[in-house]
Amino acid sequence: ADRPEESCIYLCGNSLGLLPRAVSRYVNEELQVWGEGAVNSHFKHRFGRPWVRIEENVQEQSARIVGAKKDEVAIMNTLTSNLHTLLAAFYTPTDDRHKILIESKAFPSDHYAVESQIRWHKRDPKDSLICQEPRPNEYLLRTEDILETIEKHGHEIAVVCFSGVQFYTGQYFEIEKITKAAQAKGCIVGWDLAHAAGNVPIQLHDWNVDFACWCSYKYLNSGPGGIAGIFVHERHGEVYSRNRLAGWWGHEKISRFEMINVFKPMAGAAGFQHSNPSVLTTSALLGSLSVFEKTSMQEMRTKSYLLTGYLSHLLTTEFSKDTLEIITPADPEQRGCQLSLVFKRGKMMEIFEGLAARAIIGDERKPDVIRVAPTSLYSRFEDVRKFIVELKDLVAQIY
Repeated sequence: ADRPEESCIYLCGNSLGLLPRAVSRYVNEELQVWGEGAVNSHFKHRFGRPWVRIEENVQEQSARIVGAKKDEVAIMNTLTSNLHTLLAAFYTPTDDRHKILIESKAFPSDHYAVESQIRWHKRDPKDSLICQEPRPNEYLLRTEDILETIEKHGHEIAVVCFSGVQFYTGQYFEIEKITKAAQAKGCIVGWDLAHAAGNVPIQLHDWNVDFACWCSYKYLNSGPGGIAGIFVHERHGEVYSRNRLAGWWGHEKISRFEMINVFKPMAGAAGFQHSNPSVLTTSALLGSLSVFEKTSMQEMRTKSYLLTGYLSHLLTTEFSKDTLEIITPADPEQRGCQLSLVFKRGKMMEIFEGLAARAIIGDERKPDVIRVAPTSLYSRFEDVRKFIVELKDLVAQIY
């Protein structure tokens, strides 16, 4: 950051994706339209993207990325506000069924959101929150343990809400299997796909997931704080099938501007929208999705297997377990592109700062983890090789 003219090895797309060239064009076009047409651009737009329908430009491609039908997806808000919006509709606790099951090391924002939803319903997280813990001395959650919890407590669980790819360990959960087991016990199942969307192939519709949400600034490269997305399965998409927190952008389009104060929600995920979306952040997402249009999630996954497999191979052959340990699953089917590295003997921050000084950008998670993510859209095998060369040199100095 101090030397912006110099190149770096960027392995941090799991935290913030790089800037696609197309983003500048799309955003600058909107600035031009805003300057020339102002409020008229809601309906008359030089580049054919009237603001009153701006989210429609990113809906279909977003649906493809998460394996959904177009009407099952809405692009709106930001990640945690969307999680709250969905839980408001899908978490309807009763005396018999009031618990929410999450992973013990859920991303803090998810944990806060779930706890606050429980309290919103005048309940105590001590009684209504189940945190799935890994086994002693393990980092990962075993699917059989998750299924055992569901089998044992499913009758009192209202919602199962896990992350698709775990932010800390990089574990890709078995979404279809967990969803099926939980629904068989009468639970609603939702997924936070922040680290999964644009990283791994997902089939939300076919896997019968009830709801999901994701951000777009990691693997979807829409820029910091970019607009987010939701999925609501078509089973729940009928106009009044679910109570929901309402806003005018969820009102049917034909009468939205009549200001009649009688809410008539659109069918599908669109009926869960609140406010008109940010044109600039939606346009940034459109710029990024124009890159995804040139490939497919399966093609990206194929490259990701090779990139991350190469990184894993070099880490396991060039370093001893006394120095570092990969805690992400070794099975490529159980991970995305991220590998989480535990550095031993309290040396993580020294390693992290040493890498940063050499223009290698990763992501640290205290106390001892560095996350590295060679993303298939822009990372190269040469980036992986250079990272290993520099890391070996640092380890030799520090250890």
